[in-house]
Amino acid sequence: MTARTKRIVVVTGAGIGIGAASAKAFGALGDHVIVTDVLEAEGHATAEAIVASGGSAEFHPYDVRSTAATDALVADIEARHGRIDVIIANAGIAHRTPLDELTDEKWDLTFDIDLKGIFRLVRAAAPGMRARRSGAIVALSSIMGVAYGWDEHVHYSAAKSGVVGLVRGLAVELARDGVRVNGLAPGYIRTAQLLSEENSLGPVGAEKAAEFIPMGRLGLPEDIADVATFLASDGARYITGQVLVVDGGLLVGRY
Repeated sequence: MTARTKRIVVVTGAGIGIGAASAKAFGALGDHVIVTDVLEAEGHATAEAIVASGGSAEFHPYDVRSTAATDALVADIEARHGRIDVIIANAGIAHRTPLDELTDEKWDLTFDIDLKGIFRLVRAAAPGMRARRSGAIVALSSIMGVAYGWDEHVHYSAAKSGVVGLVRGLAVELARDGVRVNGLAPGYIRTAQLLSEENSLGPVGAEKAAEFIPMGRLGLPEDIADVATFLASDGARYITGQVLVVDGGLLVGRY
């Protein structure tokens, strides 16, 4: 633990994948991590892993679709810890759905989690951050939201594109109050989502994708987590409103 103040860091969707890796990365830095997820067993496991490694963490079950749950979570954290310093808004879903099967309900579910879920949490936490004139928010978009289209995932691509606009708008609105807002757009990352045959590339498709990534491999959740810790750090103190692509050179390598 360094001499710096232990930050209070909230990570959504922290039970698995990028969220879990991000929570552990902040825990390794000596921060107190509020691990949240609808996956309770996995969320508890992430928090326990941080503590077992000598870090500080707690788990809270949390569904980003609920405004009441969001407001209660923020109020509880601020009451017990006095503040929220960092938010990693990672919770998201992606369900393969052809256009002719894409109902209003499926569209709304994706937007409610992948886009509105970020908005809800930032809206609730922003007053405290503004009052303290300090805060860093990192929202997860995707290369499917900044450059690529994804067939049978138009709802996902649209929601992740919305994250880019949300990041820009929030960054401008909160900048003068000392709060920074940035985004991350991961490429192909080795997660349960990517390896799902039903909803994404599957194991075979993922390995084929690795062949045309210039760096020659799929990304790991830790590759994204380390950039998240940077964006939340003082090293990124003059960066706001940006969405960093972390994809092993995929986008620039495709012609």
